[in-house]
Amino acid sequence: MPIFANQTKRAPAFFVGHGNPMNAIADNTFTKSLRTLGESLQKPKAILMISAHWNTPYPAISLHKSDQLIYDMYGFPDALYKVEYPAPNADFLVSDLQKLIPNLHVEERNLDHGVWSVLIHLFPYADIPVMQLSIDSRLSMKEHFEMGRTIRRLREQGVMIIGSGNVTHNLGDISMQKNSPVVSWAKEFDDFIKNSILKQDYNALINFQDIQRYAQNAHPTIEHYIPLLYIAGSSYNDDKSEFIYESFEHGSLSMRSWLLK
Repeated sequence: MPIFANQTKRAPAFFVGHGNPMNAIADNTFTKSLRTLGESLQKPKAILMISAHWNTPYPAISLHKSDQLIYDMYGFPDALYKVEYPAPNADFLVSDLQKLIPNLHVEERNLDHGVWSVLIHLFPYADIPVMQLSIDSRLSMKEHFEMGRTIRRLREQGVMIIGSGNVTHNLGDISMQKNSPVVSWAKEFDDFIKNSILKQDYNALINFQDIQRYAQNAHPTIEHYIPLLYIAGSSYNDDKSEFIYESFEHGSLSMRSWLLK
């Protein structure tokens, strides 16, 4: 039965700054914020996740093997490559998403670290069906936002939409020390995003490259920014907006996490 056939409480939309992959096995203020959030939420029927770490030249969704993950990071301690997150597939979403998104590809692909490093804290029992939606690299910033508008209907059926990236992401300008002082350009850009969200100025989020002077510093490449646009697009006028975490790691990596419910 298509998921659209059943009415239920609207599920949240959530943008999370996932940061250093080591957060997957860390116990810190950020991971505690995810655990606290997960405990406070009504369990969603499924999770549709947009990760910075899956880009395709077309729209695609994934079917994964629950006993396998993609360890798409290099040079980290062995413990990180032993993480397990055996979430079931949200394969019941396939037909409805194909109706919403023309020419949607269905691919076999396991969950990447932009997904499991977050969900392992947010929903640690791995008992919620998960599906990934790729970032279509052909789309403009406005079109990514509009894709969020397209998929937000899923929230009405109990599907939580999560975008996993970072508000700032410049690996060429990070400190090796996790608690280094925040650099000025990162603080200014993060404040710009925060204020745009609070004012519901989604045009500013879409056009950030033209109107924020440190856009290039914050995102030399844009894959970690784009998931934010999906969450902005997934918003409703009556959503309550909350920043469940506001901090920086490594001097310039914003870990800002934004909940809509």
